[in-house]
Amino acid sequence: MSALTFPLGTALRWPSQAAEGAPRDPYAGVRERWRTARRRLGEIVVNLAEDPHARMATWKLPASGSAAATARHLTRARLDDWGLAEQADVAELLVSELVTNSLQHGKGPVQLTLSVTEDVLRVEVADGAAGMPRLREAREDEEGGRGLWLLDQLARCWGGTRTSEGKVVWFELPGRQVHAA
Repeated sequence: MSALTFPLGTALRWPSQAAEGAPRDPYAGVRERWRTARRRLGEIVVNLAEDPHARMATWKLPASGSAAATARHLTRARLDDWGLAEQADVAELLVSELVTNSLQHGKGPVQLTLSVTEDVLRVEVADGAAGMPRLREAREDEEGGRGLWLLDQLARCWGGTRTSEGKVVWFELPGRQVHAA
């Protein structure tokens, strides 16, 4: 097999670039899929709002030390009302972690939203800071830093989205507990 050689000063180009003379964006497809996913997220929110079986509750919490406790209480009470008491312990823990993160790293009031369809409980915590949380490994001597690790271990899925006002961090749990037969 012979080695490829290029004259000095010759740049490698994407195949379409050589023909057109303009750089081809190798990530154009990824960017388009991302735009499509963002549009779909909006459709999901609209569908959730129009789903007669969906249940939703939203609260604005003050940016104070009592916000996490208030969020835990509201979460447990609403899930009990919705017949999802089996999910309340995990949801309450994860809500507390996200609200605490928003208070420590975010700004402004915190908004908590719970929504449930037949098979998904979705929890969203919004605040006024644009910085997204990052999963990291806490040192043994640290008192904090394990909230996102818990979220990653206990939630079915989770993520974050920047908004014009800041960000929303969300997670999903099964809407109904699945029992082994």
